[in-house]
Amino acid sequence: MERSVDFYRAILRPLLFSGLKTDPEWLHQQTFQILNWLDVQTADPWRSWLVGQLDRTYGWHPDGWHPDRSSSPLQTPNLAQSIWGCHFSNPLGLAAGFDKDGLAAGLWGSFGFGFAELGTVTLHGQPGNPQPRLFRLLADQAVLNRMGFNNQGAAVLADRLAHHPHLQTAPRSFPLGINLGKSKITPLEEAADDYLGSFRLLKPYGQYFVVNVSSPNTPGLRSLQSVDQLEPIFQALQEENQQEKPLLVKIAPDLLDEDILAVVELAQRYHLAGMIATNTTIRREGLKTQTLEATGQPIAQEAGGISGVPVRQRSTDVIRLIHRHTQGQLPIIGVGGVFTAEDAWEKITAGASLIQTYTGWIYEGPGMVQRILQGLEQRLQENHLTAISQAIGLNA
Repeated sequence: MERSVDFYRAILRPLLFSGLKTDPEWLHQQTFQILNWLDVQTADPWRSWLVGQLDRTYGWHPDGWHPDRSSSPLQTPNLAQSIWGCHFSNPLGLAAGFDKDGLAAGLWGSFGFGFAELGTVTLHGQPGNPQPRLFRLLADQAVLNRMGFNNQGAAVLADRLAHHPHLQTAPRSFPLGINLGKSKITPLEEAADDYLGSFRLLKPYGQYFVVNVSSPNTPGLRSLQSVDQLEPIFQALQEENQQEKPLLVKIAPDLLDEDILAVVELAQRYHLAGMIATNTTIRREGLKTQTLEATGQPIAQEAGGISGVPVRQRSTDVIRLIHRHTQGQLPIIGVGGVFTAEDAWEKITAGASLIQTYTGWIYEGPGMVQRILQGLEQRLQENHLTAISQAIGLNA
């Protein structure tokens, strides 16, 4: 594993990021053409072999199990949890935004993740904002995106998941979350109906759902984080849901603490299952990158949200704030700047039950998942703990 990790970080990443200067979105699309083929093939014998190789190289098998053995895998007792009635073999998931249309929905467990969140998906398919709209900020270990919820729409995703050749034939042991956003063409005053339409189409296929009102790339969307705007969305979804599926809300790191706590209290009033802290930031303070090379414009003038290291500390602070306020009674998924086991441990001990990564995985490569999970096991041992659940909120 270490050789493959070193190859990515020492050779492949510099070649793709700096040497070839590949457009990040183009590279993402090419990668997904391969992943989608792997995900949906049934007859090609190469598919099984390649997926097996992925699982052997990057999958999380701390007990030494391999997929070519006949016995069932034993999940590590240290990192496994049951939350919302879902079994998570480990706490590290793939964040929303990476697999918007569920093109590789059945593969993410082979990369070692304990769960994956699809989307953001909107009721109406939409192309998103004009390109270029995805940029690496190498000096800051960050990504600037202004994608604008580009996706094929809720109906297409529902059809893809309903007819997935592998997800529907095997027991659902790998939780898939679905992140819901508002369609750009839908007026803000009709947002509740828009979210409700997506939820109705996708309800059978997600183990949990997320109300995303915190992306900075859809005009006016972040205004929906105000309590008076959020309430009709929560009400409409929960009336349809009847507490059948865990429903979470994803908030921005740029909210004031008192506004965050107002959302928390509203979430509790409507019996939401948890919160995701946090989305990308629109702040530009403290960045080493001053000019965006792709456009030649000052970074302060570039629209979009920044993910990665610049949002790491604020995300952790928000996790701690929510955990303290709710006395640990509202599960939190922590996301923002998770690159290492130490980053993950900080978020878990601040109060996160689960964590997610996106930008860190791009920078560190697929071997990052194993490194983080091994590091978490080591920290459990160092703290004389037997389960990751015992570490939640330890330093809150």
